[in-house]
Parts: sequence; structure tokens; C-alpha cells
Amino acid sequence: MIQLAFVGCAHIHTPNFVKMCKARQDVKVKSVWDHDPERAKKRAEELGAGVVEDVKAIWKDAEIQGVIICSETDRHKALAIAAAKAKKDLFVEKPLGIGAKDAYAIADAIEKAGVIFQTGYFSRGNPMNQFVREQIQAGAFGKITRMRHSNCHSGALGRWFDTEWRWMADLEQAGVGAFGDLGTHSLDLMIWMLGEIESCTATMNNGTGTYGDTDETGEALIKFKNSVIGTLAGAWDDVANPVKLLISGTEGHAAIINDQLFFQSKHIDGADGKQPWTKLPTAWKHAFELWIDAIAGEKNVSLVGAREAAYRSAAMEAIYKAARSGKWLGVHEPVEHRKKREEVSAS
Repeated sequence: MIQLAFVGCAHIHTPNFVKMCKARQDVKVKSVWDHDPERAKKRAEELGAGVVEDVKAIWKDAEIQGVIICSETDRHKALAIAAAKAKKDLFVEKPLGIGAKDAYAIADAIEKAGVIFQTGYFSRGNPMNQFVREQIQAGAFGKITRMRHSNCHSGALGRWFDTEWRWMADLEQAGVGAFGDLGTHSLDLMIWMLGEIESCTATMNNGTGTYGDTDETGEALIKFKNSVIGTLAGAWDDVANPVKLLISGTEGHAAIINDQLFFQSKHIDGADGKQPWTKLPTAWKHAFELWIDAIAGEKNVSLVGAREAAYRSAAMEAIYKAARSGKWLGVHEPVEHRKKREEVSAS
């Protein structure tokens, strides 16, 4: 039996993780901690778990193999580093850290500890996203010239963040608003498919103004190191998000429209782009379930690396800084963490 603990229950995805834990026969959530005792009590009752008043008790509990960190983002660094030092496997909700400095510090601790890590980039497992990536790697699009990804919903219009999840619209605690909250999934997919970023810029605004100055909508323009031009949209102000992906190359094209994939390639028989393409890979399990499978000893599980997650935090921070400054900015690992990593590798 895999014994886990929730360390922070603030994130809007917490109820779904609770549900997944309860559905598995090989998982027991032993303990729940949150700086808000009432929040911890609520989730503990749902899970049949004990409430821990001092989080250090979880670090010291040898029976607990892994911890699920769903705290406010500004608490991730302290909690994740402490968990890694205690040799606990880690699921940390996205984004990994408030910015590059925090995220890379977390990644350093995770890599040093050698624990199993995962974060909440569940979009990779979607069959259409898997297929597009496979076709990019196979050269089905020829020379790719541009890619667009959009991840938007009506969270601000529906006032989703008015009560229990209010912190997610507080830039001090969340580090990002709508663009970072939703756009990070698009950013992950684009980097996963196209590679690292050369430079980026963006514009954002607070849309309806429901949450003060917190961004509710934004657009980024990204130049990837392979010269592909990318555009990325993230928003809480959209009544629908019909066109999620567009990718164009000299020999092919793909679009995800109303959750259907249209694919054209001169290299693939029948790929004329006129009808939905249905020859797709099998969907992966949710990212959270994949993490539990890895703890259980399953081999070749597709997990997001800690340094991958840190790079995405750094990229999102660069996008926000670019939006504020009106400049084009690169994405860089903090110097102190790069030097530390190089010293460790050299030794």
C-alpha cells in the first residue's frame, strides 16, 4: 500500500486529486496538512486521513512515501525543498515555483535527493497532442514556420476565484494571473514539441477587472531556438476556446478545432486535412496517476522532469517581465543555480 500525504490543499485541482486517491486500491492518504486548519480538516475528512498540525511530522513519518503539494505557489519552495530533503516523492502542482529562482532551487533539491517527481502538465497525455509531437519529430510538417496554442476558459466571467480559490487571483501568492495559470499548459506543450525559447514578448490586461489588476487575458509572441514563431493565448475571459492548436509547415498543417484534429501532410496517405484525423495514440493516464504508478514501481512512466518544470517557470517569468517592459527577453537559468549544478556534475 502506497502511503501519501497532502501538504497544502489550496489549489483548485485538489478535489480531483482527492477523488483519484480514493479511487485507487493501492493508495492510502495517511495525513493532511495545511496552514489553514479548517481546509486541512475538510480534505482529511474526505480522505479518512489524520490532520497534522506541524508539517514536520510528515517529513519525519517513515511510512509516508510521497507528498502532494497543492499549497499556494509562494509556499512551494519551502515545502518542496523540505520534502525532498526528507526523501519523499513529490507531486507539486504547477507552476513549480513563483519564478526561476524558486523553481530552480526546488529542482536542485529534487535532483539531489533522487526522489520521484511530477507536476500537473496533464495535456501531454492527450492523444492529439501526442500525435502532433510524433509528426513533428517524424518531419511530417516539413520545415515548421509557426505554431499557435490557446488555453482559455470563463473563470473570471464565472467568478470561480471569489471564495475558496481566491488566492489564485492574488499575484503575491500565485505569482501569475490567468495567463500564467492556463498559459503554462500551452507553454509546456509548445516547449515539449518545439524545444527551447530564444526570446519572447507579450501583452496582458485585466480584462473585466473582476480581480483588480490581476491579468485575466494575454498573448505571448515567442521565437524558438529552431526559428519557429510561436503565439500563445491564456485567459479567464473566454466563453469558449474552439481553436486550441494550429501548426504550419512547408509540407503539412494541423489544427485542433472543437476538440477534433485536422491533419494535412504530403508524407502521410489520406492526410488531406478535410476530415477529422482519428488514427491517434492511446491517451495517457492523468499526470497525477502516472506519478502514483511510478511510485508503485511501474517502468517507463512518462513524467515531467524537475528541471523541465523549472524551465517552464523561468519561461513564464520571462514572458511576464517582457509584458511589463515591452521588450523581448530570453529565458535563463539563474546563474547561482547553474554554477551549483555544474559544480555538482564536475565532482
